[in-house]
Amino acid sequence: MSTLSYTARAEAHPSPVASKLLKLMDNKKTNLCASLDVKTTAEMLQLAEELGPHICLLKTHVDILDDFSFEKTVVPLKKLAEKHQFLIFEDRKFADIGNTVKLQYSSGVYKIVQWADITNAHGVTGPGIVQGLKQAAEENNGEPRGLLMLAELSSKGSLAHGEYTKGTVDIAKTDKEFVIGYIAQNDMGGRDEGFDWLIMTPGVGLDDKGDALGQQYRTVNDVFGGGSDIIIVGRGLFGKGRDPKVEGQRYRDAGWNAYLKRTGQL
Repeated sequence: MSTLSYTARAEAHPSPVASKLLKLMDNKKTNLCASLDVKTTAEMLQLAEELGPHICLLKTHVDILDDFSFEKTVVPLKKLAEKHQFLIFEDRKFADIGNTVKLQYSSGVYKIVQWADITNAHGVTGPGIVQGLKQAAEENNGEPRGLLMLAELSSKGSLAHGEYTKGTVDIAKTDKEFVIGYIAQNDMGGRDEGFDWLIMTPGVGLDDKGDALGQQYRTVNDVFGGGSDIIIVGRGLFGKGRDPKVEGQRYRDAGWNAYLKRTGQL
């Protein structure tokens, strides 16, 4: 795991997206990603406004929204991202051949490549998935984009471990600039080969231990001890009547303190 500061890593990182995110994290003193799995644009935008000051990254699932539109969903979300200084991560989990994912990323209703700073993909179809997504990003002619590979998952019984995880890491090694890191529960190494991957970890909870559908929660100190750089929190921020402003600050403080301890700054 990296014990360097976010700023030190930002200065040396080959990816403009990763560098931007790391600098933002240090400036805002947050490594919290809010996961907003909600069904209406209004609810998503309200949560983005309330949580915006506390997060470095906002994770969306726009295919859940009943009322998605580019003008009424994406445009105001981008404005909030600029206002509160966070990046947008569309949790699309691409998992098809290169040509298909290229079209899924750039076309259709959502046109993800036009507005999401970061997206992610499974390794199950091989390295062509990285190539296809990268082509779409390059043809977008907009701001730089970054890709996360799904190396490990937080759900009970996940098949993403062992040889599958190793194979996904090998796929990530095919591109040092576009692939910026992983969705994972642990550090994926690679520094001896010149890779500085960002590790983003879901399934983090300060209160709950899991849910009825197989989600398992770990503590903030657990995930940072394992090498995580960013904690992904969803219902812990706004579910069960929780106040997003209060919980946003709470998780932000917990994540930041865990980072300071790991890097010897606390």
